[in-house]
Amino acid sequence: MPREPHALGRREFLTLVGAGAAALSVPRRLPAQAEPARRPNIIVILADDLGYGGVGVQGCTDIPTPNIDSIAQNGVRLTNGYVSCPVCSPTRAGLMTGRYQQRFGHEHNPGPPQSADTNFGLLATETILPEHLKAHGYATGMFGKWHLGYSGDSVPTKRGFDEFYGFLAGAHPYVPGQVDPANPIMRGTEPVEAPEYLTDALAAEACSFIERQAAGPFFLYLPFNAVHAPLQATDKYLARFAGIADEKRRTHAAMLSAMDDAVGAVIGKLRDLGLEENTLVFFISDNGGPTPSTTSSNLPLRGYKGETWDGGIRVPFMAQWKGRLPAGKVYDLPAIALDVLPTAVTAVGGAIEAGWNLDGVDLVPYLSGEKTEAPHEDLYWRFGEQWAIRRGDWKLVLARGLTTPALYNLTQDISETTDLAATEAARLAELQQAYDEWNAQLIPPRWTRQTGGAAGGGGAGAQRLRQLDADGDGKLSAQELGRPRLFRRLDTNGDGFVTADEAGNALRGRRAR
Repeated sequence: MPREPHALGRREFLTLVGAGAAALSVPRRLPAQAEPARRPNIIVILADDLGYGGVGVQGCTDIPTPNIDSIAQNGVRLTNGYVSCPVCSPTRAGLMTGRYQQRFGHEHNPGPPQSADTNFGLLATETILPEHLKAHGYATGMFGKWHLGYSGDSVPTKRGFDEFYGFLAGAHPYVPGQVDPANPIMRGTEPVEAPEYLTDALAAEACSFIERQAAGPFFLYLPFNAVHAPLQATDKYLARFAGIADEKRRTHAAMLSAMDDAVGAVIGKLRDLGLEENTLVFFISDNGGPTPSTTSSNLPLRGYKGETWDGGIRVPFMAQWKGRLPAGKVYDLPAIALDVLPTAVTAVGGAIEAGWNLDGVDLVPYLSGEKTEAPHEDLYWRFGEQWAIRRGDWKLVLARGLTTPALYNLTQDISETTDLAATEAARLAELQQAYDEWNAQLIPPRWTRQTGGAAGGGGAGAQRLRQLDADGDGKLSAQELGRPRLFRRLDTNGDGFVTADEAGNALRGRRAR
């Protein structure tokens, strides 16, 4: 005989109701329904004046750089990675826009703020990387050297960055207490004093930003001024290189070691917060090293910063995106910093519009192996009277020290020592024509580098300053001047640099006595 259902007691009823409500509150996961992909964070770390051979994975043996090297070990190292100019500001304009900066007249450094041409600054018509990423809902922060405009609408907080801590001009002292009134450390738009060695301070600001934006997505731009002059380091970092006898090299080593620690702090913060797998990280230098003034090595390449030899434009270039890019891959086909913007925009789910007229491309399909052809048929450079074009293994170049273009096979001759122009006339003509066609698309420079008042009170003094100014920033470091006692006398504001105005004022004062 079937059992009669018994009446539920109050406790049983509430238990059943609670269980049913809990079951209804849990969303069902359909077998064919995937979780939406989390958009990656984007980090661009830019070194300053760090040469091709300056870090361990690029062949440096006397300065350990384990944290910078780890980006290559966990990602891809581009052995033919280039920037679009051999000096600071134009390279940054190309990086931020994804376009050859000569297309909009940003061809030269401006010189110091006191004497820069009033035209200097990114044009408002150029949309830059943080502006693109903000349009996709990204928090944006920049910590370091800007060098893309000194005032008005060309400062970082007017160009897409929610947060800014750093300085606007081309160089800055590293040690606290050395203040340049024309180029202060700023938070947002307000001058502040750096509380510690500047490289350390930039790392701390970057790590704080990552922690505060951990829910993401975020874009972090970290353009260090290391290892640009002035050569300054703290005892903490100098002590690591007591075995290096040359003072200049020892100080450079200490500065690079500080930057490597800073990179390690940023990567470590990502790892601690569980963000490393979902973050695309680039590490690039803005140009080659000015080896005579700082010892920053470009070996085995020819030339230095400020030149269209590969030593001025071919740089350490690495990308890490765990799970998307292979670990430890070496990529040998030419790429350029113009590729960073389209790579980042595509990575966050954006579409590249034809009207943007970009010169860069999305590198991910190439670095991952999905595409096997070269990212670019040609790469181009124009820097005043110097220029170059690279097509495959071949490079045609008019660089400092040449009166006619020279032709090199870079795969067979990485140091650009054997000019093949005489034996490869047809190839030379082909590359010359391609360069001429590209050059015809460009506009004249909107400014040239200004050095301020003429040192010595005349044109010859200004010319001498330009000759000594190895890194092209419009002022002299102690290393560039090369006379310590004279440097201390001329550096009247104690900021670690001598401007043409300071030199001229000192000479005029001497004549008046």
